[in-house]
Amino acid sequence: RVLRMDAGAEGVIRGGVFVGEGQRVGEVRRVTGETEVEVRVNVDGTGICDVDTGIPFLDHMLNQISSHGLFDLYVRAKGDYHIDDHHTNEDVGISLGMALSKALGGKKGVRRFGHFAAPLDEALVEIVLDFSGRPYLAYGLEIPTERVGKYDTQLVREFYAA
Repeated sequence: RVLRMDAGAEGVIRGGVFVGEGQRVGEVRRVTGETEVEVRVNVDGTGICDVDTGIPFLDHMLNQISSHGLFDLYVRAKGDYHIDDHHTNEDVGISLGMALSKALGGKKGVRRFGHFAAPLDEALVEIVLDFSGRPYLAYGLEIPTERVGKYDTQLVREFYAA
């Protein structure tokens, strides 16, 4: 089925993500003993987000990343929630990173370094990225509560480290 989106762009909806001609899309399906995760990302999207991880706060954060990053994101995840949210949280992070890597391919047109800062309520959030391909996380976020709703805030670092 061919659809016409904003500004007359034509494409198709593939697994919850609009894909136009020449757009960079990455897809990952990850199945482990604890989780089943499916991620599709279109880095040339507009911020359309359709996520259901079974973890409401993680869904909220993924929506924020998609809308502010202006990429389309589709995530479906099932996990061993009866134990805790750790495995699902981590495997969604791993799968998103893998999908982004696939979408960017050889990184043509992508600058190696990036920096973004945003004032959000009482906090200043700052992100500095290096797309060198070498994994590293410097994490200085101090969250003053142990939980946001039911979400264990220790899992924020685990998501980004994944």
